[in-house]
Amino acid sequence: MKPNKSLFTILSLASISFVQEIALTFDDAPIRDGAYFSGSERTKTLIAKLKKSGVRQVAFFCITSQIDSLGAARITQYAEAGHLIANHTHSHTSMRQLGVINYMQDIFKADEILRKLQGFQRWFRYPFLDEGRTREERDAIRQALVERGYMNGYVTVDNYDWYLERLFQAALRERKKIDYGKLRPVYLEHLWKSITFYDQMARKVLGRSPKHVLLLHENDLAALYVDELVALLREKGWKIISPVKAYTDPIATNVPDVLLNNQERIAAIAKANGYAGLFAQESEDEGFLDKLFTSLVVIKAR
Repeated sequence: MKPNKSLFTILSLASISFVQEIALTFDDAPIRDGAYFSGSERTKTLIAKLKKSGVRQVAFFCITSQIDSLGAARITQYAEAGHLIANHTHSHTSMRQLGVINYMQDIFKADEILRKLQGFQRWFRYPFLDEGRTREERDAIRQALVERGYMNGYVTVDNYDWYLERLFQAALRERKKIDYGKLRPVYLEHLWKSITFYDQMARKVLGRSPKHVLLLHENDLAALYVDELVALLREKGWKIISPVKAYTDPIATNVPDVLLNNQERIAAIAKANGYAGLFAQESEDEGFLDKLFTSLVVIKAR
C-alpha cells in the first residue's frame, strides 16, 4: 500500500514549522582582559568551542574604541573563522549623553574602521538597545542609518548576562572562591528562561516562533559556557542558525512606531499591539541575580 503523500507532506510541513531557530550574537567585542581569560584567550576559546559545537557563524557587534593592535588581531581571528563583524558604535556612549549629531558621528566613526574588515555587515546595534527618547531623535538616527545602507541589528531575546558577568568578575577580583558546578546551571538557566520567555511572548503576539536573535556579550562567561548553551538549545529542539538567516524573518521589516527602549524587537511589537503581559522575566533583575549569585556561586574568600 502506497503512503498517503498528501498526509505525509502535511505532517512534514507541520514538523518543520515547529522547529525553533535562533542565532547567536555577541556585543561589545573585543572586550579587554577579564579576571578569568585574557582577551586573546577568550577569543581563541570562543572560536574553538563554536567550531567544536558545529556553529558555523555568529555575529560580533564591535566597539571600535577597543580595537587596538591586539583587539584588531582578535576581530580578524573571528572573521577568519567565518564569523560576522558589525557596528556597535565607536565609544558605546548613550544617545542622551552625546546628542543626536555626535551619536551619528560615533556610529560612522566605527563604520570607517569596520568596513575595511573581512566579514563586515552593515548592521547596527544600539548600545543599551536605546533607540532614542523622542520620535525626533529616533527617526533622525533611523534615517541616517538607512542612508548609509545599514540595517538595525535588533535582538529578539534580551537578558542580563552582562550583570552575571559583572558579579563573576567582581568575585574573582576579590579572590572569592567560585563554585563552578553551581555557576554553570545559574548561567544556563538564566539564558534559557529568557529564551523561552521571549519565544512565548512572540507566540502570543505573532502567533508563531520567529527566527530569534539572542543577545550575548563577548565576555568570560560566554567563553566558559557557549558550547554548553548550544548543547542545551539543541537538546530542547532548537536549531542554531546564522544571523544572516535570522534577519530574513518578517519582523526585520516590522518596525513598530513605539518609544520602547532597553528592550528588543518582540517587546516593541508587543507594545505596539497593546500587549498586557509582562515584558521581562524574573531573573532579568539585578537584585534577583545578586541573591542568586551570592547564595549559590560564591563560597568564601580564599
